[in-house]
Amino acid sequence: MDRKRNLLVGAILTAISAAFAPGLSAFYGEPRLFWVTIALGMGFLFNGAGVQHAAVLQREMRFTTLAIVEIISLCVSVAVGLAMALGGYGYWALVGMSVSLPLASSVGAWVTAGWIPSRPSHNRGLGSMLKFGGIVTLNGLVVYLAYNADKLLLGRFAGVETLGIYGRAYQLVSIPTENLHSALSGVALSALSRLQSDAYRFRSYFLKGYSLFISLTVPITLACALFATDIVDVLLGPKWTQAAPIFRALAPTIVVFALINPLGWFLFATGRIERSLRLAFFVAPLVIAAYAFGLKYGASGVAIGFSGMMMTLTVPFALWAVHDTIISPRDLLRAAKPPMVAALVATAVALPFSLWLQNHLTSLWRLLIEGTLLAASYAVVLYYIAGQKDLLERLFRDFAHSWSSTRQLRHL
Repeated sequence: MDRKRNLLVGAILTAISAAFAPGLSAFYGEPRLFWVTIALGMGFLFNGAGVQHAAVLQREMRFTTLAIVEIISLCVSVAVGLAMALGGYGYWALVGMSVSLPLASSVGAWVTAGWIPSRPSHNRGLGSMLKFGGIVTLNGLVVYLAYNADKLLLGRFAGVETLGIYGRAYQLVSIPTENLHSALSGVALSALSRLQSDAYRFRSYFLKGYSLFISLTVPITLACALFATDIVDVLLGPKWTQAAPIFRALAPTIVVFALINPLGWFLFATGRIERSLRLAFFVAPLVIAAYAFGLKYGASGVAIGFSGMMMTLTVPFALWAVHDTIISPRDLLRAAKPPMVAALVATAVALPFSLWLQNHLTSLWRLLIEGTLLAASYAVVLYYIAGQKDLLERLFRDFAHSWSSTRQLRHL
């Protein structure tokens, strides 16, 4: 029944995309968007076909298999895009790449999961499952709208060139957040869900994971904020110089998402999905209002508005998320404090050298030296001075033990 529901949701979203295609084309004044929107809508259907099999793999903690499927799917989608581009299909190459990714991912999940769904049947408890799934789906839609309305507004009122520059900066700054979140969220949700009946271990594991996630994200945030010009020049080239200020303005959102995304794992693992939905409805209109306010100042204004609003909402979001739970605000502060202290020290060490190197070396060499100095100083402070040595060593030992135990259980 879950698979039937997922396919139904995918079909509904595909139909919605088709229904909105004429309006979207008129909104942007671009008739070519009509068929592009319809084609992209097929991705929802392909995702719905494979999400249940991916959930089976995740529940069995077969994360290596999931990673292999994701890598192969990405390679397939890139190959499709390149072949279509070389074949002269123009912008349709991007559409083909986007649609082939969920298709290849679903096929890979079907092949590796080894589970063939039977005919759906109506069982007791189905209503609660559908309610849970419906709330999760609505939560995802609200969050997606909140974090993509900026592109919609810029494309309509600032033009495609401004949108292209902003979109490239946004994509670049989102890579570390999305990759870390996708890599850790599956493990975290599976592990925390299994510990619901053990409050002490649940709290301990969550706070360790929370601290680790922040510790990995903070130096990336610092690098993006301090070395934005060099990063854009090295990764995108000199033609994208205008994206550097936007990239720097968006950098604070990396650490903001590091602070609030794990709280989503916590809410989902403890079944507090309705609170998660209320938080989404609380954040979405405020973030969209910040976009609208910054729109008159162009792409940089939208980026600053987004970052500023997200930083403003971080504390209220965290307090609401952990209210009346086994996690206290003091616990979150204690987990976040060491990497923040290490970040301040690392900034004080790396920034003077970065300023001195501006007129001495090329962007690539500057970035290598700046990044190495920042990472080394941050790691030393975090590991020794901030008192995280024991925590990190214990965390990696626990992870190795959990991984070994999982492999043994799978072979029983």
